[in-house]
Amino acid sequence: MNKPSSRSSNNTPSVKAGSLHVRNPHQGRYDLTALVKLCPELKAHLKENPRGEQTVNFSNDEAVRLLNQALLAQHYQIKHWNIPQGYLCPPIPGRADYVHHAADLLIGKKTNAKVLDIGTGANCIYPIIGNRSYGWRFVASDIDPISVSAAQLIVDSNPVLNNKIKVIQQKKKASIFHGVIGPHDLFDLTLCNPPFHASLAEANAGTERKQKNLSKRKSMVVDKSQLEANQGRNFGGQKAELWCEGGEIAFLKRMVNESQDFAQQVMWFTSLVSKSDNVRPLKRLLNQIGAKQVKVVSMSQGQKVSRLIAWSFLTEEQRVQGNKQRLQG
Repeated sequence: MNKPSSRSSNNTPSVKAGSLHVRNPHQGRYDLTALVKLCPELKAHLKENPRGEQTVNFSNDEAVRLLNQALLAQHYQIKHWNIPQGYLCPPIPGRADYVHHAADLLIGKKTNAKVLDIGTGANCIYPIIGNRSYGWRFVASDIDPISVSAAQLIVDSNPVLNNKIKVIQQKKKASIFHGVIGPHDLFDLTLCNPPFHASLAEANAGTERKQKNLSKRKSMVVDKSQLEANQGRNFGGQKAELWCEGGEIAFLKRMVNESQDFAQQVMWFTSLVSKSDNVRPLKRLLNQIGAKQVKVVSMSQGQKVSRLIAWSFLTEEQRVQGNKQRLQG
């Protein structure tokens, strides 16, 4: 355990390299027979590999969308889930890994936390996984009105999510937390999957590379790890989901700087960091602005390595005391 006075720390991954978090239910290969029972339309998108084994045609966006529908029904009791055409269809195993690693930050309060999802997207995937896995209550924000409407429809269409996820539109285009966190709001955790690319051209080039990689592997047995390693952002995505001026590092620096204004209202700020080169400047900035703890947690799905960065302006003693007070309240 880190001392309260520690400014930064490097975390040892809670799973061995190449493995999902121990609480992540998406281990091993998919049970396609069970998934097809839950989503019969998925059957049309299965194919045999050279070994005679069935796999999903991951190069087809409709196949991935239907796979997500089936997985959400199988593991999270979500009966109605869909996204508008052209919007980001996330790989669920990796998204679940982020949630479970983030849950490890909540000492003594993994359940019933209040969590803010920045840029929830039309898919609303983090609130779904977080609520169904831990009972977390969510505020899910997004700048895009179509994403907000689609996420709200998912919440309204599934009774297990009713009154547990509040979807709001971020109307301040230059802000991340301002306009979302009110003066009396308290959050245990924030989540974010930031825009990765710096321009539309860069995003399109990345999509083309991913599609070529999938085509090269079309004869392979593809499991969850390979999907995570190759899917990336191939299947849809709007501007706010895929790119912003300055790319990931500019967005995250803006998030870090703005988080100072809510230092006493949020126990842990977190975000995915796709580019490893961005970690060092972010840690340096966080130390400069007085973060009490900075943690970088490595996550592995097959050959793909990603990471989340977490920071808090509260000491460990303050966070533990805050948890006790909230539990009593």
